[in-house]
Amino acid sequence: MKKLIYIFTILLVLESGAQSKTRKAKVTKKSAQGTPAVPVTPKAAPARSAPMSDRNQKFLGEALQLMRNGQCEKAAPMLYSASKRGEFQAERIQIKYLLGSCLLDLKLYQVAAFQFVDVIRNGANRYTKNSIEKLSIAADALGDDTLLNYAISKVSLEDFPAQNRDMIYYRLGEIKLKNAKFGEATELFGKVNPSSRYAPQAKFNRGLAFLEGNHAGEALRVFKDLLSSRSGVVVTDQNRVAAEMAIARTYYQAQKWDEAVEAYRKIPRDTEFWHDSLFESSWALLRAAKFRSALSNFQSLHSTYYEDFYAPESLLLRSIVYLYICKYDEMDKVLTLFEKTYGPVRANITNFISSNTDPMAYFDEIDKAYSIRKEKKINKGLRIPYSVARATLDEGNVKRSLLYYKSLAAEKSRIDQIPGIARSSLGAYAQKVLANRARNTKIAVGEMVKNHLLYFRSELRDLYEQVGFIRYEMINGRKETLKKKIAGKTFDQVDESVDRNFYIQNGYEYWPFEGEYWLDEIGNYHYLGKQSCE
Repeated sequence: MKKLIYIFTILLVLESGAQSKTRKAKVTKKSAQGTPAVPVTPKAAPARSAPMSDRNQKFLGEALQLMRNGQCEKAAPMLYSASKRGEFQAERIQIKYLLGSCLLDLKLYQVAAFQFVDVIRNGANRYTKNSIEKLSIAADALGDDTLLNYAISKVSLEDFPAQNRDMIYYRLGEIKLKNAKFGEATELFGKVNPSSRYAPQAKFNRGLAFLEGNHAGEALRVFKDLLSSRSGVVVTDQNRVAAEMAIARTYYQAQKWDEAVEAYRKIPRDTEFWHDSLFESSWALLRAAKFRSALSNFQSLHSTYYEDFYAPESLLLRSIVYLYICKYDEMDKVLTLFEKTYGPVRANITNFISSNTDPMAYFDEIDKAYSIRKEKKINKGLRIPYSVARATLDEGNVKRSLLYYKSLAAEKSRIDQIPGIARSSLGAYAQKVLANRARNTKIAVGEMVKNHLLYFRSELRDLYEQVGFIRYEMINGRKETLKKKIAGKTFDQVDESVDRNFYIQNGYEYWPFEGEYWLDEIGNYHYLGKQSCE
């Protein structure tokens, strides 16, 4: 009978703890038999000592056997049911741990995480350490920093199994980087094993942490090492291109304009970094006083192919280049284009913010924009400009939170695809958990989107003020030009010798721009105008 009473404990995977409990039970019974002068009545006996009924033993035995046979889709509903029944109160923590393990195997990460958190919150027990490890795995799959922080706060990093440490170092490094603790971040990223699947991103983030901490030399070394490690992959490999982009930005931060420009030119045009590389290299060209090359970039940046990009600063930068070379008529056209393009954008943002206070309204807009971008739908139905929504989607906190929201939606779909769980009380519980988490995430994302829209509105207000100053410089330049003309002074046309013959003689085919944009020409424009300054 004694063996039957403890069958549930003996069948657990954690053999050492189970054996300890069995030994303790034997000692307790022997002690009670040896002290008849102190009788223990059923009323005074601890609830934990009460034996389970044969029916309950059989029920749990079946659930455990299903687990051991890899049939968690059948075992999980049984374990959930047992966790809610009073007769299993003494075994509730064990059951919650096993239920969480089953759900983790089924890739129901959010629902599994709730079980492990319950086990951890119950206080120190023999399931706590394993629950922390498995909670960290669920948090990593979900991309949930809050859960990961909670798990890590409960145990020393050295206590995690070796196979999980790379993930812990990487995720904790991300958190430190986000909180501007750059020294700690570089140390954590540096601990990730080079053979780990987290290694490429960890190396990139380590270089980024060095760069943010104003250690450009160390950052450059890390980025070049990452680029070298990706030498055998295709040129559009994301990690490879990210390393090339990071090298260019590091040179720019170090004010090495020529090296930065050369690095930016290595970015493949059929990658997501191409547009940013054009814009950033334009700044480097301006700083290096290579105005013609900068204007060549702007011809591509301001083509119709990029009309959905939010890039107001690029128009002002183009007008400043025209100011440097005294092209006041072109400068006036660009400033007018800025006002025509971003005046309505600014008004639209202001109207949307003024008429919406509910975070859900902001979430709905960004979720529509997410679908438009991912599925390449026609831009319809948005109440904010798509260019602004697109820029908001690229913000780090919005991107991470939306991915978490999408992982919740994917988990909901997985539950629906497991009939044994979907039709059980566990399925109803799981759907409730996911619905609550999804709603809270929507509210959080909505608040983030609102804050970004407020920033964009403030940015546009500042840029409009800069337009006023630039127009003043334009008017002043025109005035000085007229004065010199009246005085009879001539103008030197710099770069007079560089015309289309220069390009033809160097192997280029020359086609004059006639107002039409062709996709295969993007990035190949060359500005041949001449400087008009004296």
